[in-house]
Amino acid sequence: MESRVKLAGHPVHPMLIVFPLGLLTTAVVFDIIYLASNATHWTLASYYMIAAGIIGGLAAAVPGAVDWWAIPRGTRAKRIGLLHGVGNVIVLVLFILSWFLRRPDPAAPPTGAIVAGLLGVVLAAFTGWLGGELVNRLGVGVDVGAHLDAPSSLTSQPATTDARSAPRASATAGGGDRRTHQQSAYAGAERRVSGSMR
Repeated sequence: MESRVKLAGHPVHPMLIVFPLGLLTTAVVFDIIYLASNATHWTLASYYMIAAGIIGGLAAAVPGAVDWWAIPRGTRAKRIGLLHGVGNVIVLVLFILSWFLRRPDPAAPPTGAIVAGLLGVVLAAFTGWLGGELVNRLGVGVDVGAHLDAPSSLTSQPATTDARSAPRASATAGGGDRRTHQQSAYAGAERRVSGSMR
């Protein structure tokens, strides 16, 4: 199932999620370093990283929600996508709570702020796995007919087209021609097209 929100031929949601995942996870790592070292510059950095991660998470949620609405009802992908989305909302709520608890003194956050961040990053690991399940196992966001020799996303050609205009020949040790073989369609494409995935 193709993504409904694309930029330069690629789904926008996976492009954006790297920012909140990286920022929020690093903020938690900085909190752990602070607990070990008592150096407050780590928690100051964490405070600003959490704010940026929340903004990034909200930005990533919009194309993610649009793509989720396009998934056919009654499918496993729809259920996994719902868990993925609701879980990520909870992740953002935990980090928003952590940020607000830090506001009075970002250099010395209370224990609750650090615990909220830890819980958020643990849940984000699970929701990230669900996102991987959606793409890698269920084909959400993957162009219909995608295969190993599909043309570039920047062309107007569908993924079902073979990028090779003609078989390329190269000399082998025996002096003959070695021609590339036709690759089969992306695994599971037939099920996605027919809608028989459950």
